[in-house]
Amino acid sequence: MFVDKAKVYVKGGDGGDGLIAFRREKYVPEGGPAGGDGGKGGDVIFRVDEGLRTLMDFRYQKHFKAKRGEKGRNKSQHGANADSTIVRIPPGTILTDDDTGEVIGDLTRHGQQVVVARGGRGGRGNIRFATPNNPAPELAENGEEGEERFVTMELKVMADVGLVGFPSVGKSTLLSVVSAAQPKIGAYHFTTITPNLGMVDVGDGRNFVMADLPGLIEGAHEGVGLGHEFLRHVERTRVIIHVVDMAGTEGRDPFEDWEKINDEIRLYNPLLIERPQIVAANKMDMPEAEEYLAAFKEKIKEIRPDIEIMPISSLTRQGIQELLYRTIDVLESIPDEPTVEEVTEVSERKVYKFKAQNDNSFTVTRDNEMYVVHSERIERMLKRMQMNSHDAILKLARTMRHMGIDEELRKRGATEGTIVRIGDFEFEFVEGSSYY
Repeated sequence: MFVDKAKVYVKGGDGGDGLIAFRREKYVPEGGPAGGDGGKGGDVIFRVDEGLRTLMDFRYQKHFKAKRGEKGRNKSQHGANADSTIVRIPPGTILTDDDTGEVIGDLTRHGQQVVVARGGRGGRGNIRFATPNNPAPELAENGEEGEERFVTMELKVMADVGLVGFPSVGKSTLLSVVSAAQPKIGAYHFTTITPNLGMVDVGDGRNFVMADLPGLIEGAHEGVGLGHEFLRHVERTRVIIHVVDMAGTEGRDPFEDWEKINDEIRLYNPLLIERPQIVAANKMDMPEAEEYLAAFKEKIKEIRPDIEIMPISSLTRQGIQELLYRTIDVLESIPDEPTVEEVTEVSERKVYKFKAQNDNSFTVTRDNEMYVVHSERIERMLKRMQMNSHDAILKLARTMRHMGIDEELRKRGATEGTIVRIGDFEFEFVEGSSYY
């Protein structure tokens, strides 16, 4: 089964906690602090593996979590950093943040990788907080939490050549003839509902990858039929082979078929219509095919004289080798990777902005008899500090006083014994004291 879209949850590893410890050696009086820093949490990295072709694995494993860093150790030893978690994905995968819709990465080459969720920093041990005024601090930090998000993965088939055309024009049969692929072949529409890939050996030492893509119908650019399920894969192909039923076996005019398919491609993405295109005039072994072909050439000459038309028959293999030679020649004359702008209502790309860590802004609100303080800096500090020590409470009190939170609470009417809440932390306001 071919799977070209998946949604997974990723979380970077949490940082290791810092340690509160002191040197306790026989001949080292007043040894001082010796608590080491915690290790960094592991990152979650998505890396391209050219051996993969589908997103099938992500139907069964949807959660990827990196390991957390080790806690700091005594004797000033740093906790070990956690290894990154590597997730292998096929080439041609676009990664999007499911909540914001921003593109995290568009990975096409083997070995290309992107960090999807960064691990948290390790907490500092008490050796980091020693000062001349406080040479033996009982103060350490917790590890920072790793990033977490839901990621949507969308695969666009990476193939040199894509076969396009109406349903039942012979695309799957052509692929089965020129490669070892065994696509489903049937005398009904939409026999192919997922892309099929095949390696084509031209016969002179050259080869290329061909994709048999699901059939198109009128209105596909709006999602009719398989719609976008087909068109997204056309963007990754370097050459388009447009297979046309030149015998008109289903009562349609071959030229009108060609026009309708090109209109759908143009409406989906105008740049795709400029991609090198070869018309494979299929079913030339059928009656009236020659008459249709002559009329087709006359009409197309007026619109697209650059389009090459190659008569073939997948059944009798007439003209197949000539088509392969011409296709490989065109491939060798164009860039290795197609340049296509994604078509979305708004061009969205991941933008990283610097955010000041020492933002002193805050707000104070009242909840019945309780005062609630909202401050990103203080809330972040409460998450990091190990608040079970006197030194940590003193540090919190000093920070709040310097930010002006004390003064604002007094203006709002806070008095001795008033309950103040910041995040999940609650304490009593003590008037005239350097801490709460």
